[in-house]
Amino acid sequence: MQTNSPFESLGLDPALVRAVQGLGYEAPTPIQREAIPAVLASKDVVGTAQTGSGKTAAFLLPILQRLMKQPAGRTRALVLSPTRELAAQTESALRGLAKGTRIRGVAVYGGVGMAPQEHALRAGVDVVVATPGRLLDHMGRRNVDFRGVQVLVLDEADRMLDMGFLPDVRRIVDALPKERQTLLFSATMPPEIEALSRSIMRHPVRISVSPPHRPPAKIRHEVYPVPSHLKTSLLTTLLGREDMMSVLVFVRTKRRADRVARQVAQAGFPVARIHGDRSQSQRETALAGFRSGEHQVLVATDVAARGIDVLGISHVINYDVPGIPTDYIHRVGRTARAEAEGEAVTLVSPEEEPDLRGIEKALGRSIPRVTLPDFDYRAPPPPKPARHEAARHPRGPPRGRGWDRGRRPSPRR
Repeated sequence: MQTNSPFESLGLDPALVRAVQGLGYEAPTPIQREAIPAVLASKDVVGTAQTGSGKTAAFLLPILQRLMKQPAGRTRALVLSPTRELAAQTESALRGLAKGTRIRGVAVYGGVGMAPQEHALRAGVDVVVATPGRLLDHMGRRNVDFRGVQVLVLDEADRMLDMGFLPDVRRIVDALPKERQTLLFSATMPPEIEALSRSIMRHPVRISVSPPHRPPAKIRHEVYPVPSHLKTSLLTTLLGREDMMSVLVFVRTKRRADRVARQVAQAGFPVARIHGDRSQSQRETALAGFRSGEHQVLVATDVAARGIDVLGISHVINYDVPGIPTDYIHRVGRTARAEAEGEAVTLVSPEEEPDLRGIEKALGRSIPRVTLPDFDYRAPPPPKPARHEAARHPRGPPRGRGWDRGRRPSPRR
């Protein structure tokens, strides 16, 4: 059967080409054109490309082709991911691409029960996609058998460095067969990741299809100078624009994520929130609602910067300016995915200007400043609570039910 797909020229099996067509992909992205033939040739690969450039399919498709030619029954490929969300989304991508084959995978991460994961691991599922911490838990319980692993993938390796996972990664790598193919994909390539690649890979092919430390070219960047106490007011004003259809808002802390989400909801916008204190089911529900369009706004901390893969995000808003330029790149890379257009908006207070200058230096250009003509930038801060109120609530006034998880005050003794 002739599929007449550009993916055929990469040497992929017809079943995989049909799966790709079924998912709506018309042509390979640059990283896929470069990486897939190299991986099919059993070479170690270090791939550097911007977030949203198609790295996941670039390693999954050739891995699937390799596994299709072999008998099942044991784990033959391991993908390490920095976050639960990314692991779950990679396993979801695997299911879509493996349609029509007998290849099966499992996502292994924390925040959920270990029993179903243990069952899949002991059964010898073909592909394991795992976060390092939970995988080490299973390794400690002898739930895994990696003697048959042929391919190791380190996905978003720079994020694993940021999150302190490199020691865990080395422990896992040491437990794998020495004779294997190793693939490392990352949006940026800091020195520590470069050193890791040299220590665990053999003469890797290096592929870079975009300038390092650069976000996708189709993102329009804007900066809105605003006093700190007016950020939420400006945010809700911007959310009222007709083009703000699917908006990801990044904040610095979990507590601020709760507060900003509450204020956005009070302003009348459908909103969800995701951060490290939310349970896995709550995070999945929030992502599902955002992906389906039920929620116009998703408020997130940086824990989700690499774990949100949602097509059609129109805007990324940095409520807080990230202190590290690469965090800015990872955040704004959630929009303009699959070569679409997007907009990155940063709300910057006077005290955040030094961090913004660091981002502009990394980008190699200044970001345009924008002001809204009808917004009152001189509005005073809200009055502080009276002293007797502060004394009654030394840790702040009580929060409404639902935002405090329904906790009740301890009985007096």
